[in-house]
Amino acid sequence: MGSITLKNVKKSFGGVTVIPDISLDIEDGQFVVFVGPSGCGKSTLLRLIAGLEDVSDGMIAIDGEDMTKTAPAQRKLSMVFQSYALYPHMSVRGNIAFPLKMEKAPKEKIDAAVNNAASILNLTDYLDRKPRQLSGGQRQRVAIGRAIVRQPKAFLFDEPLSNLDAALRVAMRLEISELHNKLKTTMVYVTHDQVEAMTMADKIVVLNAGRIEQYGSPLELYQRPANKFVAGFIGSPKMNFVEGAEAQKHGAHSIGVRPEHLTVSRGPGTWSGVVKVSEHLGSDTFLHVDVEGAGTMTTRTSGDVAFKHGETVGLTPVEGRVYRFDAQGMAV
Repeated sequence: MGSITLKNVKKSFGGVTVIPDISLDIEDGQFVVFVGPSGCGKSTLLRLIAGLEDVSDGMIAIDGEDMTKTAPAQRKLSMVFQSYALYPHMSVRGNIAFPLKMEKAPKEKIDAAVNNAASILNLTDYLDRKPRQLSGGQRQRVAIGRAIVRQPKAFLFDEPLSNLDAALRVAMRLEISELHNKLKTTMVYVTHDQVEAMTMADKIVVLNAGRIEQYGSPLELYQRPANKFVAGFIGSPKMNFVEGAEAQKHGAHSIGVRPEHLTVSRGPGTWSGVVKVSEHLGSDTFLHVDVEGAGTMTTRTSGDVAFKHGETVGLTPVEGRVYRFDAQGMAV
């Protein structure tokens, strides 16, 4: 079991409030991702759950038991950090086994746990190597293996892929998702990368200035954003926003259209503009179009589209795919 409940949790550092007031329920076995811009409080919130920071007010429960004042080691949670924090003089086997050795577990239990974790993470052939002999992805797997052997109620990941290159990030993203499917253990994962959030999570918590803007499944957040902040943060490339007379036609202070929901044509459209930049990515082409009165709008089209710099094009939103927001930025 690994349910986590936060009730009116607050955190201040001196006179600065980082988490004003957060309540959240994470169900047993869920993969929940905290996402948001730098400084939004996502890592602080994870550290509060882990017990590495003390809450200023409120309550944190694990499996229904109040753990607010409990020491980190007693919470039965395992944390994986951005830095691998491996012992360079120890082998992979020694690094994975370290938490159990500290608990003075029997050798048979340690060996069985290490071999099991190594098998799950495809590290069996590397158990006698030192960390310096491993790639970045393999080192991160060792750090995860060290967390697995503790058999925690939940895994807490703090931007674990930030130090990896783009290809390794994709590979490790898949491996962590597969690991969750194998272990069925609660995972709470912090990232600033909304693509990681969308592809890995059962539920996403979008944070902004220490507040939860929305909590829901990836498709819920994509299809029904609660406000302009969520609409602009979830989705890549980000949503186009238009204010003024065009928005007023829709009975809104501002409207939003995702790049993939804008059709582009050489004839007239809802908006007319000039192509400033054309990004060819193979499968997709992103056109950045300068629209008078609306600024630069981005459209996502198929990879074989051949619009060029300086060309005048028409942009038309797909019916039913225009999002409306009021003056406070809330979805209408």
